[in-house]
Amino acid sequence: MTGAPESNLAAVVHTSQGDYRVLVGRGIVQHLGDEARNAGLHGKAFLVADEAVFRACVRPVQESMESAGFETHVLVLPSGEKTKNLDKIRDIYAWLARLRAERQDVVLALGGGVMGDAAGFAAATYRRGVPFIQVPTTLASMVDASLGGKVAVNLPEGKNLVGAFHQPKLVLSDIDTLNTLPAREMTAGWAEAIKHGLILDPELLSTFETEVDRLFELKDELAVRVIRRSVAIKADVVSADEFETGDTRVLLNYGHTIGHALETVSEYGAFLHGEAVSIGMMGAAHICRELGLISEELIDRQRVILQRYNLPIVAPGMDVEAVFEATKSDKKSTGGAIRWVVLEGFGQSSTRRDVPDELVRTAIASLVG
Repeated sequence: MTGAPESNLAAVVHTSQGDYRVLVGRGIVQHLGDEARNAGLHGKAFLVADEAVFRACVRPVQESMESAGFETHVLVLPSGEKTKNLDKIRDIYAWLARLRAERQDVVLALGGGVMGDAAGFAAATYRRGVPFIQVPTTLASMVDASLGGKVAVNLPEGKNLVGAFHQPKLVLSDIDTLNTLPAREMTAGWAEAIKHGLILDPELLSTFETEVDRLFELKDELAVRVIRRSVAIKADVVSADEFETGDTRVLLNYGHTIGHALETVSEYGAFLHGEAVSIGMMGAAHICRELGLISEELIDRQRVILQRYNLPIVAPGMDVEAVFEATKSDKKSTGGAIRWVVLEGFGQSSTRRDVPDELVRTAIASLVG
């Protein structure tokens, strides 16, 4: 059976639920159905799509699956974090039940991280788990959210508080789908890729510094190679620490403690996820400096990189105490202490549980004043 050319293989993720391929390339959505067959999938295909990509992306995905013999059904959901709630999950359950989806069938998530989380959580829990495929159409989802099997929904009390680990059977990222994104959404996606360089790969970070124009505009194959590299970093981390029980996978949460708190306090209306992470990384860098881990020069370099990719670095007008309290709902907390991801240099990171509350407040205040 045919599939995408092997040159598009960015990584193979190794997990207790099975290994899966991650493909990144241009114009490869046509190979989706064959790749699904190659992954051992069969039955019916249930495509959960973000309304933002409905016109541009649903038909090619549906045609590829149907050409490979999958009877395909489509459910379109609203864009944005407010789709990640239990009410919308019940809508997905009802749709699957009406169409008599069975455990051997497959759910496909088409869209950004929100759709991957919502469709993935439904797949993880419907009939105690059905296979699913990630077809990310945003940069943030391609390099981060679609990999690793974390699927979740939000509660009013915090982000991603109800979830599961449910690994996809395949991840296929067609770079051409990024052309459907609004400029702001595209920009926000660079935050997660830059984060990978900050925490684990100084060479990748250097590329972000020196090749802004080529990368930001997705002009040539350099952008594809950089996205593949970012994907490979995430895949390696997931393979080494699937359930975030060690000290490796948690590093991917650099900037996320404050970032998630900003999203929660603003009720998911003020920031895109990547924007919140960008601001959160500046807050985390402030903490690192005060702990004596990094220099002001390193903070300046991080600030310049984020700004050159048009990412926000402050959140004026937010309430310091409300954001501080929201950090307490962080999923990485153990025994009431947050496991903060900290930088010790570019490409060097670790975790700390001894960050004083007042230092956190001061870091937040530096972002919102």
